[in-house]
Amino acid sequence: MRQLKIVRMETSLNGIRNLMFDLGGVIIDLDRQRCVDALVALGDFHADELLGLSMQKGEFMKLEEGKISATDFYNEMRRRIGRPVSDNEITDAINELLIGIPVEQLRLLRELKQHFKVMLLSNTNSIMFDTKIADCFAQEGLSVSHYFNDIFLSYRLKACKPHAEIFEKVIAQAQIIPEETLFFDDSQQNLDTAAALGFKTYLVTPDRDILSFFKTNR
Repeated sequence: MRQLKIVRMETSLNGIRNLMFDLGGVIIDLDRQRCVDALVALGDFHADELLGLSMQKGEFMKLEEGKISATDFYNEMRRRIGRPVSDNEITDAINELLIGIPVEQLRLLRELKQHFKVMLLSNTNSIMFDTKIADCFAQEGLSVSHYFNDIFLSYRLKACKPHAEIFEKVIAQAQIIPEETLFFDDSQQNLDTAAALGFKTYLVTPDRDILSFFKTNR
């Protein structure tokens, strides 16, 4: 594994052949409190301890790391809640984290794919990815695979950001050169790991989203 050394620089598209996007907070809008409230309504009064925006905790984290199955997760949530609730009720509650994807960003991804190799790298889980996330990408009558050349998900790779391991796996599987790859994420910790491995990076914030970046970098 490469030795990590933090490098910061101005972001541009000069020399960039690959674009890699985080999902939550970058492409899909999030509302953490809405998810906490939904889980509390089911009876998990300690739901706040499980949820972050860039990284989850406890059994939620194990699900996103691919260490437990969806069935294991549902059973653990029922134990936490302390009463019988259905898989669908739990799915609906955790999906409250996801607000949606502005259709303008879907159009942007399709346009970018004509000029770059476009990749997704997300800490996520099979439950959310196969339900609400899939629905969000279906707005134009397409599926998530139409918007990306490669899709890298933590539960499939058995590793999560910000750990270097997940980036090393992406480099190997996508056969990309980090220095030719611009990575967009809303977590500075994730970006620091990526930059240390050679990636160019861009911190997404509410006033520095991907739409504004590409409007000024055509």
